[in-house]
Amino acid sequence: MGAVVPFAEAGVGAVASQAYGNTTFGPIALELLKIGVSPDSIIRYLRTIDTLFDRRQVGIVSAGGASASWTGKGCNAYAGHINGVTYAIQGNILVGDTVIKEMERVFLSTPGDLPERLIAALEAGDKAGGDARGRQSAALLVMRKNGGYGGYSDKYVDIRVDDNPDPIAELKRIYGLWERFFLIDAHGRIGDEYVKEGKSELASLEYDRAMKILNGVIAENPDDPDLLNEVAWFMVLRDISLKQARVLIDKALEIKPEDANILDTAALIYFKLGYKKKAVELEEKALKLDPENKYFKEMLEKFKKGKL
Repeated sequence: MGAVVPFAEAGVGAVASQAYGNTTFGPIALELLKIGVSPDSIIRYLRTIDTLFDRRQVGIVSAGGASASWTGKGCNAYAGHINGVTYAIQGNILVGDTVIKEMERVFLSTPGDLPERLIAALEAGDKAGGDARGRQSAALLVMRKNGGYGGYSDKYVDIRVDDNPDPIAELKRIYGLWERFFLIDAHGRIGDEYVKEGKSELASLEYDRAMKILNGVIAENPDDPDLLNEVAWFMVLRDISLKQARVLIDKALEIKPEDANILDTAALIYFKLGYKKKAVELEEKALKLDPENKYFKEMLEKFKKGKL
């Protein structure tokens, strides 16, 4: 279960303690990883402090990609593990070793961001037979420095399904919501920081990830003016494909012409494209609809002066 098995820390590594899990293993292993102890050495140490170690399963991956796994002889069959550079896979009470082998194959062959690869591996294990008892729970924990909500934590993805007849399908659904409400912002913020650091290629990668999510949202809701505005706003703030942003915001204005926020976004897009008079007209309309808005007033003055 997600409440018991996974532990992770950004820049340090990840630990999974399962079978007859020992929840002290996660914090202990992470502390040892911090001071440079290898995953193999950590597992040897854990064995010395736990009299029931033969009933445990443990997988450890360091931030640098080193990994190690343990499956005790006292775990219920089928129990086993596979590990390699950047990953450790283990399972118990499975239908057979085909489950972890298929998880490994799919994890290594699936493109995309880490959460997507992990979900694909879980799905592959399920399709290969999964738990011999049936389905019940699934979880996904991914840590990234300042990748959490608003940049206030490192919880890049932290979701779980504790009791569901099709838990991985439900996990995928929740992950889609998490992307929409949290990861777009995370990619934007992290990309902005890369820009400040002069790391333009890394910034572009983050913006591309955000745009992939945003484009998927628009594809599902092509006539939602607020979503169109959200995507256009993300693009214009970062000077991404301004002509495409203009197409999106024009469509949003057609659907919702008296929305002050949409008018404000449109004004900024038109200004950056060189249509300064049009930008002033749009911002004046936005301010008329929301006359006490200080931001609109400031932007109108900037547009009139021709400088941002």
